[in-house]
Amino acid sequence: MAKPALTIRRATRRDAPTILALIRGLAEYERLEHEMDATAARLRRHGFGRGRYFETLLCLRGRRAVGFALYFFTYSTFLARPTLYLEDLFVLPEERGRGAGTLLLSTLARVAARKGCGRMEWAVLDWNAPSITFYEGLGAVLRRDWILTRLTGEPLRRLARAPRSRSRPGTARAHETPPPGQQPPKRRDEDVAQERRTNLTPSIRVRGS
Repeated sequence: MAKPALTIRRATRRDAPTILALIRGLAEYERLEHEMDATAARLRRHGFGRGRYFETLLCLRGRRAVGFALYFFTYSTFLARPTLYLEDLFVLPEERGRGAGTLLLSTLARVAARKGCGRMEWAVLDWNAPSITFYEGLGAVLRRDWILTRLTGEPLRRLARAPRSRSRPGTARAHETPPPGQQPPKRRDEDVAQERRTNLTPSIRVRGS
């Protein structure tokens, strides 16, 4: 008996447990189970609530989900066009090599084209030779000159707690107007010198697009 054809559809709120199971399968394949902290409730809230953070496509064999793609949009400043960023792509082991991955990626490419994207991007583990070969066969280019940079956990929380301003309590900033009847605070010589030095410092642009 022939297997049912593969189909693609957008995920709905009711698919959150299925998406979670597929994410767990991806974590196991990538040997990253220890980083798995997702819940169906958070996926439902962040992917299907009022302020969505991501979109999800499911690949079905008949009525069974055999793969998924979770993506969102970023922006390329160099192209001045949106980018479709593929966060997760996963196909069940028994379905690999049978067209599910290609179908998901071709569907994503059509979404990107329809949205006017200048590129599609995603990451792949350096030891995942089968996936790398598959992606290169599609024409994807591996950018080995870029390093993935991440803040998470306590370092992220610590940075979020950093002071918003270095100005001393009780002193007015340069752009602030003092209350009526109050004279602006006298600027110290070292403050003026520091400002001059700051104005001579070249700006640094973070290249991420």
